[in-house]
Amino acid sequence: MPLITINQVQKYYGDNHVLKGVDLDIDMGEVISIIGRSGSGKSTLLRCMNGLEGYQEGSIKLGGMTITDRDSQAREISRSVGMVFQSFNLFPHMTALENVMLAPRRVLKKSEAECRALAAQMLEKVGLGERLNYYPASLSGGQQQRVAIARALAMTPKVLLCDEITSALDPELVGEVLKVLEQLASEGMTLILVTHEMSFARDVGDRVV
Repeated sequence: MPLITINQVQKYYGDNHVLKGVDLDIDMGEVISIIGRSGSGKSTLLRCMNGLEGYQEGSIKLGGMTITDRDSQAREISRSVGMVFQSFNLFPHMTALENVMLAPRRVLKKSEAECRALAAQMLEKVGLGERLNYYPASLSGGQQQRVAIARALAMTPKVLLCDEITSALDPELVGEVLKVLEQLASEGMTLILVTHEMSFARDVGDRVV
């Protein structure tokens, strides 16, 4: 059975029909790259997949459980779906370590010691083991995006959604973020990427849709 099953999903914003009967099956460990013109609903689909937005018709299932935006089950499922955005969304008054610690502490109710160790481990994983106590303003754009990836990984997701996470970066910083994604793919993480990096999509992705 696929890890994620998207069946005939319809999404409207008023009269704007954004998602028109989307069908997609995604297996565990698969890397999917989603491409399309601006405004075609790529980001909306990702937001529906982790419960940030609802949809009018169809279904999205993770491990056989339906994702909606209206019930407690959706909140449980959303914890299994990590998401990294184009904007880093880091708290400027917190260090890299504190930013990564926050969700496991508040959502998973882990102890401070557990969260500190987990955050350090995730930051080491993305190559920022020597930047634990740096504030976002002291980090490059690529480093901030890697902190955002570490923050998502700290919730131990089954799948990681990445929404144009390199598009706001200078060209020389894109490579360091793509290297992290390539590493995650090699480790078997299920990745769904909205990206314009077509060479990366072809090299690392199992499918381009």
